[in-house]
Amino acid sequence: MPRYVQTLASQAPFHRTTQFGLLYLGLVLVASLSGYMLIDDDQYGLFSLLPTTVVISMALLTHRTLEALLAGALSGFIMVSPATAVQDMAASGMAVMQDPTMGWIILVCGLLGSLIGLLQFARGTEAFSNASGRYLKTRRSALLGSVGLGILIFIDDYLNAMTVSAAMKRLIDKLKISRSMLAYIVDSTAAPICLLIPFSTWAIYLSGLLESHEVAETGQGFSYYLTLIPYLFYPWVALAMVTLVAAGLIPLLGKMKQAERGSEERTPESNEEDNPEQFTQRPARLINFLLPVATLILATWIFDIDALIGVAFALLLTLALFVAQDMAPLNRLFDEIITGLQFMLVPLGIVFSAFILQDINEQLSLADTLIEWVMPVMSGKWLPAVTFLVLAGLAFATGSFWGIYAIAFPIVVPLALATDASLPLALGAMISAGAFGSHACFFGDSTVLSARGCNITPLQHALTQLPYVLIAAVISTLLFIVLA
Repeated sequence: MPRYVQTLASQAPFHRTTQFGLLYLGLVLVASLSGYMLIDDDQYGLFSLLPTTVVISMALLTHRTLEALLAGALSGFIMVSPATAVQDMAASGMAVMQDPTMGWIILVCGLLGSLIGLLQFARGTEAFSNASGRYLKTRRSALLGSVGLGILIFIDDYLNAMTVSAAMKRLIDKLKISRSMLAYIVDSTAAPICLLIPFSTWAIYLSGLLESHEVAETGQGFSYYLTLIPYLFYPWVALAMVTLVAAGLIPLLGKMKQAERGSEERTPESNEEDNPEQFTQRPARLINFLLPVATLILATWIFDIDALIGVAFALLLTLALFVAQDMAPLNRLFDEIITGLQFMLVPLGIVFSAFILQDINEQLSLADTLIEWVMPVMSGKWLPAVTFLVLAGLAFATGSFWGIYAIAFPIVVPLALATDASLPLALGAMISAGAFGSHACFFGDSTVLSARGCNITPLQHALTQLPYVLIAAVISTLLFIVLA
């Protein structure tokens, strides 16, 4: 075959992909402009679903999360004001960057990436893998050990996701277990555990909401939250599910089966065999993993469950520990800190874009619209189940979990009191919905960090764990129906 014919043949799939992409974006643009022209008095109705639909469909088509989030957000801004859509989106981005919550996330995730970069450079994670490998010699024991480690790090879902993945990756690889399975375990023991063991950032936030909405008296929010733990069905079921999967009692399902056969999308990473110069030549010592991680957990606990203070203390101690051991010149250690920070840029970009999507969804009144649609059936014995299903869908679609709680509290509590529904059960459904969103949403912070820590793409992680997440959601819904 002539060379030019071969060239044209190889370019044909590229051209078809480009044409399809342009057609898809054209349809999105038409839908956005239609929404702008057809809306009446800022009542977007069905059009409020467009940005989220664009995000989900584009992510599934392209297997890329960041671009899908930006395209979805832009479609919403076009619908609000086509002439100023780009300016409005830029202004939203500026507002997100000025939000203290985003600043906290950037600092925590960036410093966690730096800490893990130092631990890997010093071969601390290798030492932990070698030590645990002497006891966890089978697939079952390694997976159950990962579940146990996830339960132990219950203080914050960010710390859980990054620490467990860093600790167990090498052992999981050695036993020929997919990173997707590890990511599922990490994610399943992040937000769910933070809700079930109440000494966590999630429990503190919810205790405050219980007091501010006068469900509990001032100073009694934490005590009231403890009474709700038995009704948090989704976290309980998700924890039971992941334990049974790790024990091999629930079979591999869907794309997880493919991942276990070696078909999974990974992100680039360094390893000692391929890049020995990127790691210290000092012996791998267990203290170089255990002491920094113990400091991370204890400092977070001591300083009012503040992960930022905890990771800052852990990073300083780790730096001092490695300098004392003459692990490497100080400038090399700082290079590793910067490299670790760079490792977190993509997940931070995804979280940042998700916040912009949340902003435009609020402008489109997505949450209010969906709740208004289902209000007729949100009563009596159906209230807990409908609350869980609606808020779980909202949390998945918007990537907002704590924000959903703030929206739902003033709606769910009066409805429960007015319809004689069980208030603890209704609150348990609402809290469970946030846990589902954090667990399932492919652009949620916990999912993104779990995927990044295991070096797979967020969509790969979300799709492989989806069957187990949906089973847990169905069981939870049935429990809310039966017990109502």
